Amino acid sequence: MKPLTDQHIQDVKEHFDYFDTDNNGQIDIKEFERLLKVLSPDATAEQVKRGFDLVDKNHSTHIEFDEFLEWWETCWWEF
Repeated sequence: MKPLTDQHIQDVKEHFDYFDTDNNGQIDIKEFERLLKVLSPDATAEQVKRGFDLVDKNHSTHIEFDEFLEWWETCWWEF
């Protein structure tokens, strides 16, 4: 995988910030549910929970930008 450009990282950050509706620099499960419903309108609560747990690699109950960026670059389209 080739290195990400600053512009590409900024573009992904804009997506992250859009779904970080409380502007705390993290995406919680409710914000992730909103994101997943955009990507997959028929997503179930179970799929939201599984997806959130997949992205929240450190199990901190929120998704930080570095976790989001890794997910966005590797497998967001699986939803």
